[in-house]
Amino acid sequence: MLLPWLEKGIIMNLVVFSGPPSSGKTSVIIKTIDALKQQGIKVGVVKFDCLYTDDDVLYERAGVPVRKGLSGALCPDHFFVSNIEEVVKWGTDNDLDLLITESAGLCNRCSPYIKEIKGVCVIDNLSGINTPKKIGPMLKAADIVIITKGDIVSQAEREVFASKVNSVNPTAITMHVNGLTGQGTYELSTLLMDEKKEISTVKGMKLRFPMPSALCSYCLGETRIGEQYQMGNVRKMDLEDK
Repeated sequence: MLLPWLEKGIIMNLVVFSGPPSSGKTSVIIKTIDALKQQGIKVGVVKFDCLYTDDDVLYERAGVPVRKGLSGALCPDHFFVSNIEEVVKWGTDNDLDLLITESAGLCNRCSPYIKEIKGVCVIDNLSGINTPKKIGPMLKAADIVIITKGDIVSQAEREVFASKVNSVNPTAITMHVNGLTGQGTYELSTLLMDEKKEISTVKGMKLRFPMPSALCSYCLGETRIGEQYQMGNVRKMDLEDK
């Protein structure tokens, strides 16, 4: 049975997934798409990464329309923002009901989330007890936080880690999901489609969190070490005795 707003011919929902490397984003997304397909929802994925990914092959094997983009020397989140309008057009051209973008999440200072667009952060129990405080707006600005790999830690460890997540982002929906078995992915699938969030473009929308404020010479390709080669946005540590 189609969801009511799909019957009305509404164009597309967009959901942005992010999270640290190897947190289980792709596995969670694939299992969630399986649940969405059972609801008659056509889903496509665009994967953003830095130097290499073969996750597009996994999506293809699962029968999911997919494209991938590698940022190379650029920050993957800057690359994301520079291409998201074209990515959305690809989704609407392919008559998707839901487009999911998966970001590499390698920069703890950046966040790919867009205002008015649902943002999901995937973080795993094995990443370290203080990781929720370290990854910045990627977690703090998310609407939904998915905690993975709970099957290989104790109940006490799961509860402590979830508490750390909640202390950083108390307003987010926090869920424990198993990307291998699919446990929790049906519940996640019910949160992604929203008739109030349908779009045909992201042009003119704004990021939830600003990118780093300026460039330094090393951002632009400088490799030489020394103060004389450091220009732009440079910050020095205070190494004096306190």
